[in-house]
Amino acid sequence: MAQPPARSTAVEPPTGSPWDEPLDGAALAFIDLEMTGLERERDRVVEICVERVRGDVVEACVTSCVRPDGDVSGAGDKIHGISREELAAAPPFSALAGDVLRVLEGAVLVAHAAEHDVAFLREELRRAGVCWQCEHFLDTLDLSRRAFNFKSHRLVSLAKELGIDSTRAHRAESDVRVLRSVFAHIVRELRPSTPRDLWHVRTGAAHVRPEILAAVETALAARAPANVRYRSSGRAARDLVFHVTALRRDVDPPIAIGYLDHSRGRRELRLDRILSFELLVRG
Repeated sequence: MAQPPARSTAVEPPTGSPWDEPLDGAALAFIDLEMTGLERERDRVVEICVERVRGDVVEACVTSCVRPDGDVSGAGDKIHGISREELAAAPPFSALAGDVLRVLEGAVLVAHAAEHDVAFLREELRRAGVCWQCEHFLDTLDLSRRAFNFKSHRLVSLAKELGIDSTRAHRAESDVRVLRSVFAHIVRELRPSTPRDLWHVRTGAAHVRPEILAAVETALAARAPANVRYRSSGRAARDLVFHVTALRRDVDPPIAIGYLDHSRGRRELRLDRILSFELLVRG
C-alpha cells in the first residue's frame, strides 16, 4: 500500500499570514474526508467537509458526498455507511474542486492524521486537473499525543475522553465538528500564540517549541517565577510554579534547572515536555 510522503520538519512554513497571525485571528481550514479505502492511487473520496474558520466564525464551508468514477457499488461500506443512492446522486469531485480550493486558500489546513487526508485530497485534485501542494499543516493526532496522556488518540477515542458528542462518527461533517472541538481542547492545553507555534509541536522527537525556549530564557533573565504546564512521559499534565535558575543548552533537548515555588529542592524540566510557560506577575 502506498504511503503519503513524510512531513518535512526542517523547512518552516512561510512567514506572514496565516502562520504568524494570532491564533484566534488566523484562518484555519478544518477538513475531513471519507474514502472507499486506504490506497490513494486506487481508492476515492466519497465525502468531504472543509470549514474555513477564523476564531469562532465559520467563513466558508463545503460539505458534500462525492460520486466516484465508475461503479459505486462497493463505496458505501460499513465504516461510513454512505449509501449507493447518496453517492449516485452526488456531484463528482471535479465539480467541487473550485469551491474546495477557495475555502482552503490562505488558510492553515487542520486535520486528524493529516498526511493521509492531504495525500487523498492532492490526488483527487490532480484527477480534476489541478496541481495542489500543501507542504505545511496542523495534525491534531500529533498535537493530542503531546497534550494528553490517553491510551488512544483516534478521533472517536479523543471525543469520548474529552466528552465530545460523536454520534455520527465517520461522516465528514460530524467529524469536522469533533475535530474543531478536539483542537479547542488542545489549544487550552498548549496555549499557543500562532499557528506556527503549534506547527513546532512534535511527538516522537525531542523538539522544543521556539516560543517555549524564548519564554524560559526571559524568565531566567528576569529571575521571575512562571506558571508551567508540564507533562512527563506517560503521565498526565501538571501545573507548576517554577523558578528557573539555569538553562542547559548543551543537551538535546535543553533542560530548565530550578525549583518549585513551595520547595527549594532542585528540579529539572525538559523543554520539549513543557506544554505552556507563562511568567507569573506578583503584586
